[in-house]
Amino acid sequence: MPILLDSDLKRPLPEYIRVRQHFDSTHIEDADVPGAVREQLAKPEITALVKPGMRIAVAAGSRGIRNLFPIIRETVHCLKDMGAEPFIVSAMGSHGGGTEEGQREVLAGYGITEAALGVPVVTTVDTVHLGDCANGRPVWFDRAAFEADMIVPVNRVKLHTDFVGPLQSGLCKMLVIGLGNHKGCSAVHEEDPEHFADIIEETARLILEKAPVGFGVAILENAYDQTYAVEAVPADSLVEREKELVQTAKGNMPYIMLPEADVIVCQYIGKDISGAGFDPNILGRSTLLKKFVLHIPKYQRLVLSDITPSSHGNGIGAGLFDVITKKVADQLDLESMYANAIACNCLLDASIPCTVEDEETAVRVALKCCRGINRDDPKIIRIHSTLHLEYIEVTPALLPDVYKTPGLSVAGE
Repeated sequence: MPILLDSDLKRPLPEYIRVRQHFDSTHIEDADVPGAVREQLAKPEITALVKPGMRIAVAAGSRGIRNLFPIIRETVHCLKDMGAEPFIVSAMGSHGGGTEEGQREVLAGYGITEAALGVPVVTTVDTVHLGDCANGRPVWFDRAAFEADMIVPVNRVKLHTDFVGPLQSGLCKMLVIGLGNHKGCSAVHEEDPEHFADIIEETARLILEKAPVGFGVAILENAYDQTYAVEAVPADSLVEREKELVQTAKGNMPYIMLPEADVIVCQYIGKDISGAGFDPNILGRSTLLKKFVLHIPKYQRLVLSDITPSSHGNGIGAGLFDVITKKVADQLDLESMYANAIACNCLLDASIPCTVEDEETAVRVALKCCRGINRDDPKIIRIHSTLHLEYIEVTPALLPDVYKTPGLSVAGE
């Protein structure tokens, strides 16, 4: 049975025009990133913390961070040069299905392996109970990390996809949720998302008091997914310094500059793009986030075409789209996706929307479900992902807005 009228199928779809969005491009060249890490770890307040023979747990997560592998590798090398014995621990909460094998596979996808780094990679998900928060919630923490002489979390600081506040996604959240493993992650996500920033701070302070955290390596990126800065932050100033870094990260965030569209097509979502699959601050869809801090175009329907290979079938976030392709549905690892959604208490994110054959059909369905639009000249924005927004594609109906919007220029026919 056809899902569209014959007239809907025969109406020509407009061609896309490539448009460039101009953001601040300040960054560290990829070749210079290892040197930036060495410089930071050579600071006296950092070297004073590391003693020869220390077993140091370097915590790595599941985010698609530019230059993550060279940053981790250089951190390991610097610690070795100081006489320490570093090893890797997984810090990704319920990701990778919340299992040792799944988390090892996720890290391997970023090149983080024993063979590549020359140090052990520990992905056990056992936890220890560090204490309780004021409301009685237990704080669970990765056992392998806790039993080390020092812990060094390495993570990107950025706006979070589920809550706003002075602390968002970064080193503190990695301590609380990433190193909480599936058990700790699930406990935290039972809390009200509106209070998450306060919850992260309270829990992080407890962990910093109870666990041997030495310092963290904070990574900042610019709007073009390039490394903007790397900073080693001692544990005694980690919470307050990270609050400052969150504000820097906010100023570097990309967004879609156009004022409106009928349909937005997103080619990819994935765990290497965002913990929620995509950044809600850019597309304005979320089951948890009630306040969006970036400009979002006014639009009616949202289409998803594909999932990144690095997601290993965890298509969390797909449920917030209106129409998806069979290519998306066929890749879904439901067990992994459901484990993530249940731990985060966001089941809608793991639901399966209207599913059609391909992107062209998905766009036609989305347009059919729009009201009050010019169906012969629709306004469609097509993006690669919420992580890559330097270039977007638009249909001709949006060119007048392109020409009058500062920061936009036509980049191709």
